[in-house]
Amino acid sequence: MDANFSHIPVLSQETVAGLGVVARGWYLDATVGGGGHSELILKAAPDVRLVALDRDLQALDAAKARLSPYEGVQFWHGNYADYQPLEQKFDGIIADLGVSSVQLDLAERGFSFRNEAPLDMRMDRSQGTTAADLVNHTSEVELARIIFTYGEERLSRQIARDIVAGRPFTTTTQLAYTIGGAVPKSYRYGRIHPATRTFQALRIVVNQELSSLEKFLAIAPTWLKPEGKIGLISFHSLEDRIVKHTLRENENLKVLTKKPIIASDAELATNPRARSAKLRWAINNSDRA
Repeated sequence: MDANFSHIPVLSQETVAGLGVVARGWYLDATVGGGGHSELILKAAPDVRLVALDRDLQALDAAKARLSPYEGVQFWHGNYADYQPLEQKFDGIIADLGVSSVQLDLAERGFSFRNEAPLDMRMDRSQGTTAADLVNHTSEVELARIIFTYGEERLSRQIARDIVAGRPFTTTTQLAYTIGGAVPKSYRYGRIHPATRTFQALRIVVNQELSSLEKFLAIAPTWLKPEGKIGLISFHSLEDRIVKHTLRENENLKVLTKKPIIASDAELATNPRARSAKLRWAINNSDRA
């Protein structure tokens, strides 16, 4: 397995327990990443079959290596919103949303401002639009809207103004430096880096994350067997809000988590990045599956 893509899956025990993996069951990991959740599913019962999706080809290659000892695994490269299963229905579906810790740690991918890197942020690097394209060619008004809407950044107008004034940008650190200079000094020393919300907003738009999630949630429940479960792990309020309301509003689903499942203190001690993870479950209560 690619050592660069080895990582600890969040809420792993809660995910496998929630699925209730059965022998000879069919499961879909819609965001396989490095394969951590999938491996636990495959280990949980005999003769488990699994379909593993990811839009990040580097992640998919790592998952193929990690899951190579297991039979009954199918891989598919692409956006989970575009997936169409063949004949099978699934006993369970999981999706671990957003950017992975590995993508953040690989500087060359351009998701993080901790290291200088090309301003990219594409999960699927075969697609066209990069974060550099977005910041260098979008109007100030539209940039402010993006940063406010998808980053929930209250200083979006000031940040957008300084981005437009400082264009063009080619690297993550250039952009982060400009954002830091756009905000009051007191804002620079808060709990999170002042560029965090803007980088989140750009990443969401570059990868069309929220529209993809909405499309996936509209269709994925129809892939479940009767009593099949779907579980989604979100990492920020925009994702969690969509998951919460869409599961609740689907007449064929029964929500199993009144409140989201969050990481235990023991998990946080070993994997601090799990602190914002929220897991929600629903079960297919339709007999038409």
